[in-house]
Amino acid sequence: MPATSANLGPGFDSLGLALGLHDEVELAELEDGPSTVEVHGEGSGRVPRDERHLVLKAACATYDLAGVDRPSLHLTCHNVIPHSRGLGSSASAAVAGIVAACGLLGPGKAPDDEAVLDLAARFDGHADNVAACLYGGLVVTWCSGGSYRAAHLEPHPDVVPVAFVSEHSSSTEATRGLLPDRVPHSDAAFTASRSALVVHALTRAPHLLLPATEDRLHQPYRRPAYPATAALVDALRAAEIPAVVSGAGPTVLALTTGEALPDGLPTSGFDVVRLPIDTAGAVVET
Repeated sequence: MPATSANLGPGFDSLGLALGLHDEVELAELEDGPSTVEVHGEGSGRVPRDERHLVLKAACATYDLAGVDRPSLHLTCHNVIPHSRGLGSSASAAVAGIVAACGLLGPGKAPDDEAVLDLAARFDGHADNVAACLYGGLVVTWCSGGSYRAAHLEPHPDVVPVAFVSEHSSSTEATRGLLPDRVPHSDAAFTASRSALVVHALTRAPHLLLPATEDRLHQPYRRPAYPATAALVDALRAAEIPAVVSGAGPTVLALTTGEALPDGLPTSGFDVVRLPIDTAGAVVET
């Protein structure tokens, strides 16, 4: 299951990009007894080892949606995606549980693709992250008639993401709490234009990524939550590198075209990782 970056600057709660950093899970039905969980790697000492585990909860929700009695399950997680860093770890967990359960249910019993997306979006709360994780590449998401939908787009091959992964964690709930209930009409119009432009830039015209990733809707209000993140975004953009806060932060995502990064960036406390765009999305092997 790939990591993801949501928002991509102006596309608040609507745009997502899949990145080449992957968690893997193994799910098996047991004959009897309680469900069990093994966790290796990221979060191994912090996440629940029972039915409270997010992947297992998502798997159980999938059986419920299919109208099939929940079996006892054994879950093994091999985690690489950093937790609470703005790289979609919870979306990856939700998607992993759902698609793994679909693999066990098999054709004819598993929910269809639209139902899987809607369940994952409701379970995680972020359709942009879960759609990117499911489908790979670039996604545009929306809600219509109470159901979540997504359109999948192929990113331009010249786009080379660079993640500046913070050593600190962040709470989506806390940073979302910094957003105002109302914004000026001029800021909404500005961000709408950039949201449309960033889709064009990511798919057809990477040379427009710097102006396309400007945002006035959410990033300015979240700056107090992570001053080091804000300073790094500012420094990258001053050097004409398109940079945004990844999801709710504090990781920074630069959408480069492969050029070398400038010297002197304030990267203390960040790991710099070049990540390919994941184009496969969630992959199930049975």
